[in-house]
Amino acid sequence: MAAAKKGTIVIDGETIPISNPGKLLWPELGLTKSMYLEKLAMLAPYLLHHCNGRYMTTIRWPDGITGESFYQKNCPEPTPPFVHTAQQGDINYVLLDSLPTLLWLGNLACLEFHMSFDRIGEAVYPTEWIIDLDPSLEVEPRIMEAAVIVGDLLRSIGVESMLKTSGATGVQLIIPSAGDVTFDELRVMGRFVGSYLAQAHPKLFTIERMKADRGDCIYVDYLQHYPGKTIAAPYSPRARAGATLSTPITWEEARGGARIADYNLLTIGDRLSQFGDLLLQAKPQKLRPIYDFVSRSTS
Repeated sequence: MAAAKKGTIVIDGETIPISNPGKLLWPELGLTKSMYLEKLAMLAPYLLHHCNGRYMTTIRWPDGITGESFYQKNCPEPTPPFVHTAQQGDINYVLLDSLPTLLWLGNLACLEFHMSFDRIGEAVYPTEWIIDLDPSLEVEPRIMEAAVIVGDLLRSIGVESMLKTSGATGVQLIIPSAGDVTFDELRVMGRFVGSYLAQAHPKLFTIERMKADRGDCIYVDYLQHYPGKTIAAPYSPRARAGATLSTPITWEEARGGARIADYNLLTIGDRLSQFGDLLLQAKPQKLRPIYDFVSRSTS
């Protein structure tokens, strides 16, 4: 099919037209659309699991990563009958709930999948607390060191976190929640953690919202943790050189100096065979005691 200008594939009984299967999406790696669709099919069990019940925003790159891109919130049209959607306000979001839907989006050159922090129908109690570490520098050699510091801090107060790369420049610490705290309360907790880090490590962390005020510090982003905001989904490709992927990693890897570029579309298959989905090892934690402690400390 890669040599043809168009074709079709049949998945789970659904027929999906494929246009320009030989188009290079990551030219420096020789990754074509047909190769990308094969990678998406391999990633589908993981992407679909983590995006289940979330509002989905994609970023499309019709001419590959060297071309122009645009965000897609509303479901593209014409919409095949197998694609399900969810309305929020005036936006009709795609539900990423099947392999045919994922491959349909892949054919449209959706190279990034960003899921909402909130779940559909639940805008009050999130199912995870996410601490987003966002470098001010395009290349930040201290990002894993910073992640380990935050992970150790959380562990010291009884909170176990999982780590994933954003696939771009940053990392996120993910703490599954038992659903006992609200988004508003998590932002209070996030500000407390970020303020402590900025005071204890002023040359490494900042909570300054304006990028111009951050210097070369890593921003502890707690304000994004809000209904309607999005984050790169676990196992989402990123439209960057090297075909990097938002990937859960172990704390041993982080302490060993892992690089974000190490985790990409070319290496993820072997990694999943070795580790499976690391995020599935995390158990929901009760965070109400942490919020109560923070409230007393800041009152």
